[in-house]
Amino acid sequence: VPIYSVDEDDDTVLTVIVAVPLGTAFAIGIDRWRGRPAGVANFSMLFSFVIPEIILGVSMFLLFTNLLLNVLDLGTVAQVIGLVTFQMSYPFIIVRARLLSIGPEYEEAAMDLGATPSQSLRRVLLPLLWPAILASIALVFADSVDNFVTVRYLSGPAASEPLSVKIYSAARSSPTPAVNAAATVMLISTMIVIGLGWL
Repeated sequence: VPIYSVDEDDDTVLTVIVAVPLGTAFAIGIDRWRGRPAGVANFSMLFSFVIPEIILGVSMFLLFTNLLLNVLDLGTVAQVIGLVTFQMSYPFIIVRARLLSIGPEYEEAAMDLGATPSQSLRRVLLPLLWPAILASIALVFADSVDNFVTVRYLSGPAASEPLSVKIYSAARSSPTPAVNAAATVMLISTMIVIGLGWL
């Protein structure tokens, strides 16, 4: 019996909640880390960004069905892990670019004025990073909604199929008005989030 089993309908919100903070923290950590290990970690984030989705989907499917067979079940948890694996690179790249444009001067000025490193991070750096974080949220949300290959491979029972897989399955036969309405809501919600991220 698998240890973890979650039956939820949508994994997009979970992916955003997990991937954006992890990618942001990773970008801040790599920005402060020096040496060869930092280069390897940076390359691993960029490598996951350029891997085709089909390769990632098949490799995750083989991982969950062979190595983690008695630990994780195919379904929402597997889909979230698969999506977070390569969605984390979006906030990493966006926040890292923002960090390079900001520079260390603001944090150094805050520490010169008596702030601790954690206070300068929380009160100076994070407010400066908010535009990049919001853009990351919009991109991760849009790409998670759009993603089909990984979630299709990692879908378990019908209860764990996300909306994109259900629309695809229904479109192969004869789409119903409910499927058309769901596709319209999905398109409009994605456009709203992208518009908010752009603003």
